[in-house]
Amino acid sequence: MSSTVPVGRTRARPGAFGFLTDTTLCIGCKACEVACKQWNQLPMDDFGFTGMSYDNTGDLGATTWRHVAFIERISDREGRRPTTLAPFQSNWLMLSDVCKHCVHAGCMEACPTGAIIRTEFDTVVIQQDICNGCGYCVPACPFGVPALSPFDGKAHKCTLCYDRLKDGLEPACAKACPTDAIQFGPVHALMDRARARVSELRAQGVEARIYGDQALGGTGGIGGLNAFFILTAPPEVYNLPAKPELPQRRVLPAFLTTALAALALGIATLFSFRRVGRMQHG
Repeated sequence: MSSTVPVGRTRARPGAFGFLTDTTLCIGCKACEVACKQWNQLPMDDFGFTGMSYDNTGDLGATTWRHVAFIERISDREGRRPTTLAPFQSNWLMLSDVCKHCVHAGCMEACPTGAIIRTEFDTVVIQQDICNGCGYCVPACPFGVPALSPFDGKAHKCTLCYDRLKDGLEPACAKACPTDAIQFGPVHALMDRARARVSELRAQGVEARIYGDQALGGTGGIGGLNAFFILTAPPEVYNLPAKPELPQRRVLPAFLTTALAALALGIATLFSFRRVGRMQHG
């Protein structure tokens, strides 16, 4: 973690709204998933047995914009089965995942049609009447959030309930959360709340951290997340990248590497022809 980047700092724009998801308060009830599907009229997920978890939704997708992950901690840092419980937590971790509405959104930069826009609330929304289903936004997201729907072929993800925000209402998932694990509000106010909560948890012996600031999660040109999290384990445990970065940042290095490889191949070919020529004339 860089010492030059204070914990709990983002480059969120003035007036930005977002989510604070506190995993220490999540009880895995999935009310957020149900409320999201009901409000946004999303189809149900497969009720089949995934074989991977007690969770039947599996992951975020074109029709699942909130996903509660169930993570069982089956070993401690030394690889042994835990025999003690940390404060507030069992050996089950629960995380209600969602689109991060990045300060610098890779999906929006990759969209060739302008279908993905930033709203007046600094949230990132896909306009369905403009999306042509090219899928460029899918690999451009370092969190794997946008997905193409098998029903209409277009990209879909959380809108942070843009229609509700315009009417002065909080997003459906935050409204339905019975424990306030999902909190909605101005990003700067939520970040102040997150810092205070992390300090409180650490004073009680919990290894809490903020995921989504410029030190952790909002890295690599992303500038921070407007939907951030309080975690009690390393991000990888929750299937979140510790140091995500915009794929666009790899374009120039990849171009230079390809150019150097082509140059080296050309030089090798030239020397090969010259050697053959000398052998034929020698």
